[in-house]
Amino acid sequence: MATVGALVALAGCGGGGLDGPAPQARLGPDGMPLPQVYRIEEADAAEVKVRLLDGVNALRQGAGLGFVTYSRALDTAAASHSRDMARQNRPWHFGSDGSSPLDRARRVGYPGLILGEAISETYETELETLAAWMQQPDTRAVILDPRARELGFAWHQEPAGKLWWTLVLGSTAIPAPAPSPIPAAVTTE
Repeated sequence: MATVGALVALAGCGGGGLDGPAPQARLGPDGMPLPQVYRIEEADAAEVKVRLLDGVNALRQGAGLGFVTYSRALDTAAASHSRDMARQNRPWHFGSDGSSPLDRARRVGYPGLILGEAISETYETELETLAAWMQQPDTRAVILDPRARELGFAWHQEPAGKLWWTLVLGSTAIPAPAPSPIPAAVTTE
């Protein structure tokens, strides 16, 4: 839990220093800070991915687990799902074509076992989203799965700023199960 707190603290860092004091947050009628739109520019994409991977690996290290590395195939599967969730306007694990995380990984040629997927619809940063995933038992179990070796991570940002995040973990050390055969048509006479 201390690591999750550290992630949230890091996510809120910024401002101050040589440029002068950090800007004051605008407050709403309830006295709470108004939400800020977190915009990811193309030039920042690589840095966002590094922060997320570092955050996941810090959490895994804190739990005594091995590190994960990025998989280009899982990144591609995650990116297609983030775009698809935005088109559907709902965060869920099934694609508009009925695809599952395993189906999407197979489509892009990932040969390993998919261990799980974490998704989110939010305006929060990647580290705030990771911290939120760690608060949920199901997504925490995916992130801390001891079998995980590879990670895919992507997002789609709408013009108004909403982010659709997808994180997929897998392992090529464990082969994917063979696809189920399509049942033969049943005929009745």
